[in-house]
Amino acid sequence: MTIGSMENVEVFTSEGKGRGLKATKEFWAADIIFAERAYSAVVFDSLVNFVCHTCFKRQEKLHRCGQCKFAHYCDRTCQKDAWLNHKNECSAIKRYGKVPNENIRLAARIMWRVEREGTGLTEGCLVSVDDLQNHVDHFGEEEQKELRADVDTFLQYWPPQSQHFSMQYISHIFGVINCNGFTLSDQRGLQAVGVGIFPNLALVNHDCWPNCTVIFNNGKIELRALGKISEGEELTVSYIDFLNVSEERRRQLKKQYYFDCTCEHCQKGLKDDLFLGVKDNPKPSQEVVKEMTEFCKDTLEKIDKARSEGLYHEVVKLCRECLQKQEPVFADTNLYTLRMLSIVSEVLSYLQAFGEAADYAKRMVDGYMKLYHPNNAQLGMAVMRAGLTNWHAGNIEVGHGMICKAYAILLVTHGPSHPITKDLEAMRVQTEMELRMFRQNEFMYYKMREAALNNQPMQVMAEPSNEPAPALFHKKQ
Repeated sequence: MTIGSMENVEVFTSEGKGRGLKATKEFWAADIIFAERAYSAVVFDSLVNFVCHTCFKRQEKLHRCGQCKFAHYCDRTCQKDAWLNHKNECSAIKRYGKVPNENIRLAARIMWRVEREGTGLTEGCLVSVDDLQNHVDHFGEEEQKELRADVDTFLQYWPPQSQHFSMQYISHIFGVINCNGFTLSDQRGLQAVGVGIFPNLALVNHDCWPNCTVIFNNGKIELRALGKISEGEELTVSYIDFLNVSEERRRQLKKQYYFDCTCEHCQKGLKDDLFLGVKDNPKPSQEVVKEMTEFCKDTLEKIDKARSEGLYHEVVKLCRECLQKQEPVFADTNLYTLRMLSIVSEVLSYLQAFGEAADYAKRMVDGYMKLYHPNNAQLGMAVMRAGLTNWHAGNIEVGHGMICKAYAILLVTHGPSHPITKDLEAMRVQTEMELRMFRQNEFMYYKMREAALNNQPMQVMAEPSNEPAPALFHKKQ
């Protein structure tokens, strides 16, 4: 595996896309093409007391900055490392008397860095923050209104003794954050905790079926190859989840990133037939498909309401009913079927009804395997969760198989040093040992398993949330 640097890539003009990055040498799956630390980054407003403002790790006990009482750190080391970036922020918060939102905090941190370095181009960067896309010209009425409100608040927060920036430049920085903000996840990669600007990453264009993936690991992002990349080939990542029909993905990309996707999967509508899949024998009429689609949309609204109220048994009931009705109409790759399978397996696992959850999780994974790129990070995480669910249900062979499959994917997408990959390696070793025992003496295996589970608390799944998995790129909704 190669560890990359900025010599591995060069900026070029990508046809119909503007600037892009291409490889200057050959890469293979799991190679790190380059790693990059954030130019500037902040913790989300909702998590400022629970996540370290330097390394973005979630911690039970954090130390608070004694002066502004706002910033939180793991320890003195993180606090010391943060001072260069926090110094101006600390006095600005004290002067302003309150803490502005994450967008304003990030814009200010970027501008303090520009002021400190005398330029928007920093060492190791291929592009200056001054030259990143801002798309302010494409903002709709609502976005323009939000931008004006953010700029007004920023001007109140920005200290009078700091460098004076023009209104145009301030708007540019807010535009850059809006369309280039990258989501930072916690140390295990399971929860989105902040947003940062990575100038080199911002040059990588989108493709719905990309040749690279991005992961945040140990304070920096890594651009990792998903398969063989030839010298001179353009490097791409997917800005959104692939699991949608091409028309819907294009609509989402246009709305959030202001461009028309021309990738092969969108132009040819590849996999759309699977996303909209219906049963073959007998094939349902268009009218029946339309009715079932409406029924699923209504059910999803009811599920969202029940989930938000914590009525998990109601969620399970709604999912079961919907899956039963879908059975003669939709194929197992249909988006509505997969959505139901995902929700019901997650909620049943939380309720510790692992037997039933395991069946649904296996069906979901079988569907995902036909749709996702074989080295997709979201596929890897879904297979891992399904493997855990099957292990909890006592399906040791299926569980171990899924954990091995997930481990192989995450070695490519996350790499061996990522905490979630290390966790998965430990699970793989444990389930392999259990599987050997199971094959030697099934009766003794179940006896020992029962005793072990009675002696120690079951590893409970996290409470289901309405939050989707962390998206790669942060967008204000």
